[in-house]
Amino acid sequence: MLRTHSLPGLVQQELTRMILAGEFTAGAKLNEVDLALRLGVSRGPVREAFRALEESGLVRLEKNRGVFVRDIAIEEADEIYELRAVLDEYAGRRAAQTIAPPDLKALRALVERMDRAVARRDLDAYHSTNVEFHDLLVRCAGNGKLLASYRRLVNELHLCRRAAIAQRGALPLSVREHHDILDKIEAGQAAAAGRALFDHVMASRERMHRARVDAPPPRPQRKR
Repeated sequence: MLRTHSLPGLVQQELTRMILAGEFTAGAKLNEVDLALRLGVSRGPVREAFRALEESGLVRLEKNRGVFVRDIAIEEADEIYELRAVLDEYAGRRAAQTIAPPDLKALRALVERMDRAVARRDLDAYHSTNVEFHDLLVRCAGNGKLLASYRRLVNELHLCRRAAIAQRGALPLSVREHHDILDKIEAGQAAAAGRALFDHVMASRERMHRARVDAPPPRPQRKR
């Protein structure tokens, strides 16, 4: 892999995977030395990866304090969901108008993978496949600037989205929404596909709010 990727790039990919998989919780501090040892690299590539992760919206760098996984406040999450809904609606319209058969086939395969994840109640598999589905859908819009902006928004929302689909009954409902979106894209119904995606994102926002309400209160810190 080093023939085609730089070492910092590979470290960034692995740290991205770990964050999106929930191995680090929101607000968690990332230790440069520990991660270098864990990944078997020097501290330099980890430091470079941190800078790239900050640009992508996954971490924040605080002077004299360190690097932390982004923790999105509910008000900011609302704004991100609203913007993402608009971008998804545009992508859905474009996809319904211009999607190529191989991309349509790939989207159908992803939805089938989501079906299997729902049957197994495999939240991790569903979450990662859901991210793949929407990323490919936005790529089908053929707008590089849109894709870069969209990916940053998705990175910022990763923990909110994971909590939203973890609720009871959320997975079957979410996968039905994906089937509906894909059916409208395949039928070339641009306006309907865009609207279905807009509604899907806003429904995800509502699930995120319910997840925040239902979340258990944090445990009090034990006094030392």
